[in-house]
Amino acid sequence: MKASNTARAYGWVARMFHWTVAVLILAAIAIGLYADNLPDGGETQLQAIFTAYSVHKTVGMAALALAALRLLWTLTQPKPRPLHPERRLESFGAEVVHWALWIGMVVMPLSGWLLHSAAPGGFARILWPFGQRLPFVPEDAALSGRFAAFHEFGWWLLAGLILLHVAGALKHAIIDRDGTMRRMAGNPEHAPEPPAAQPGLLPHVLAALAGLVVWVGVAFIPADTPEAQEMPATASAPAAAAGSGWAVEQGALEIEVMQAGNAVTGQFGQWQADIAYDPETQTGRVTVDVDIASLTLGAISDAAKGPDFLNAAAHPAARFEAEILPPPAEGQPHAAQGRLTIAGQTVEADLPFALTLQGDVAQAKGQMRVDRRDFGIGAGYADESTVGFGVEIGFELTAKRQ
Repeated sequence: MKASNTARAYGWVARMFHWTVAVLILAAIAIGLYADNLPDGGETQLQAIFTAYSVHKTVGMAALALAALRLLWTLTQPKPRPLHPERRLESFGAEVVHWALWIGMVVMPLSGWLLHSAAPGGFARILWPFGQRLPFVPEDAALSGRFAAFHEFGWWLLAGLILLHVAGALKHAIIDRDGTMRRMAGNPEHAPEPPAAQPGLLPHVLAALAGLVVWVGVAFIPADTPEAQEMPATASAPAAAAGSGWAVEQGALEIEVMQAGNAVTGQFGQWQADIAYDPETQTGRVTVDVDIASLTLGAISDAAKGPDFLNAAAHPAARFEAEILPPPAEGQPHAAQGRLTIAGQTVEADLPFALTLQGDVAQAKGQMRVDRRDFGIGAGYADESTVGFGVEIGFELTAKRQ
């Protein structure tokens, strides 16, 4: 069998690309659906989700590499002549589906890689040694959401194109019985001899453009559904508590956990701070109330707020009450010492933070590390292979004196 295509049939290189990429794409779709439908629960279930998504991404990367090589090979090869050149509309439709499939085999795994690269903190590593992120793609939650929306809706389009392709192949095999299948499978010498007439270049160009337009349309689908976002959008500004000495004008309350050895970052979208601070004595007090249900932590948001962890249904709020102490020495950070209540459990907590004052405007930034076991969180996860014990809680805010 020849490596190159002929007027009658595809060569062995095109056949190898066709069947290998087909298996990888179908496997990636099946594993992705399997991962999406795995139940949340204990450590075993969560580890199964991480593993399934890692395999899904890795298979997608293999499909991307082969699909790109296949497309390059296709562009350098003659295509077997159509068996029914008189069926112009049918031939054009088949050509559009072919081009849309080729494009989809590249853009779908690529969109998954872009989603993985843009997601803050990452989720489920790709099982390969070539790095996890694409260069020049920033970690940006909103951008990740756009890629996720494309990936979510794009797989439906790709699945539809595959069904159309299979339906066309079955038509040729069962209804037409014209030997079309032998062009891509079986002995090429037994493939039917096509008519000598060949279509011009214009139908191929138009078909390629039509296939591209099909995928461009998916890019304009709005990314406004929670299911389409792997990582959260930017958190809303915190509310200022009534009677506060300093009103928070903007800020962020973030969290970082270790999942299967990888850092996953998220944030609380709704929280309220009551701050009293005297610049003269450098002392004061602070009370922060946090809406647990507003947590977004990538693909594990629901699990994190579920009964095995923060249990937002039973304990909808967390609170940090502390006294603000002056720096122990010039250039040292302040400290907020008090009590932190999460999931109904209260522990002593210290939060060091840097404070900058410019007139009536204060900027503060700090971070503390807590152990989830102190709050009875994730009691069923006895080791750190799935979820780490340590949790980083950080904040950054700008407040104005009232």
